[in-house]
Amino acid sequence: MRVARLLAVALALVLLPTACTGSDTPNRPSGEIRVATGNPGGVYAEYGAGYADVISRRLPDASARVLHTGGSVDNLRQVDTGRAQAGFTLADAAADAVAGRAPFSRPLHVTALAALYDNYVQLVVRADSPVRSTKALRGLRVSVGAEGSGTALIAERILKVSGLSPEKDLTSLRLDVRESATALAADRIDAFFWSGGLPTGAITDLRRSTEIRLVDLGDVVGELTRSYGELYTETTVPAVVYGARSAVTTVSVPNFLVVRRDMPDSEAYWLTRLLFEGQSKLIRAHPEARRLDRRTAIATHPLELHPGAARWYRESHP
Repeated sequence: MRVARLLAVALALVLLPTACTGSDTPNRPSGEIRVATGNPGGVYAEYGAGYADVISRRLPDASARVLHTGGSVDNLRQVDTGRAQAGFTLADAAADAVAGRAPFSRPLHVTALAALYDNYVQLVVRADSPVRSTKALRGLRVSVGAEGSGTALIAERILKVSGLSPEKDLTSLRLDVRESATALAADRIDAFFWSGGLPTGAITDLRRSTEIRLVDLGDVVGELTRSYGELYTETTVPAVVYGARSAVTTVSVPNFLVVRRDMPDSEAYWLTRLLFEGQSKLIRAHPEARRLDRRTAIATHPLELHPGAARWYRESHP
């Protein structure tokens, strides 16, 4: 019910007439457009590469470049400072950014173009590992995600509600998803967290050399949502995604494409428009792009929708 109400409110706001409406198409942006993505091997990097290619092909006076970063937290900072014009982020990191909560030292000036798809938290171990819950990670070597990533943010929260301190109760490493997969295969770590779309290429590749499984997180989901809010939703990773014997319970959180609040409306309009007009190419970059839907893309709570993006949704509404 809560999601339905948010969608209804968002749709109503988008459809309100405003001063930026009109029949004339906004001017196409020019110059370099930098898109902050994430670690190679992750969904952000693949999705972002497809998006940058669409921008470069469809805007004759612009060129897009992908910035590989630590992930959500890093991307929000890159967009806020203008080092990137657009970036991918998780909703929980975005909520902290606009509120100025740790790991951010002040509120950031970011807003959303679209909600894209949901990330799934994945706790990966070797198939023969004795780890069956997060509590069993005590004393083990665990990658909690790259510095500046949304993975690290939610992994630390999961460990906290499990009664574990990343600094005191386990050996924490800050590895990106490819580094984590390599380390697990080489038995240099016992487990790693990853928050990403399905499937994640680095984990799919890992399965070709190493028997792995995902740890069920059902025992922590309730406390996670009680402690940190309703941006987290209990869900499952279907067995078919990584060839497992059964689905596992986990938690999901939405992903957004964000820009600075002061981005010109015309640029935000075109970046939003190309996201949808280039969807077929984005699907070839990563299948999570299939989830892009104009009806749900406007549900960007806790971020406001950029006025230029709102114009495109309004004008494209049937």
